[in-house]
Amino acid sequence: MITIYIIESLRDNSWYTGMSLNVVNRLKEHNAGKSRYTKGHLPWKLIFSENQPDWVAARLREKYLKSAAGKKWVCKQIADNKG
Repeated sequence: MITIYIIESLRDNSWYTGMSLNVVNRLKEHNAGKSRYTKGHLPWKLIFSENQPDWVAARLREKYLKSAAGKKWVCKQIADNKG
């Protein structure tokens, strides 16, 4: 399973969307500054994740979640889970 994840910067509330085989380790890498974009926005927290069966499905889902419609959908999911 491939995990699609969204992390949020605790510094400036920016979001980063990615995919990984191990989201816990990947978050540690982001917080260690091992990614060019994310090291400028440290620290990060995981705000959303979902599993996909393979890399092709994961990439399609990641592209959707990066779109305006996908971001709106994620915001709704996060709000629904808080309420």
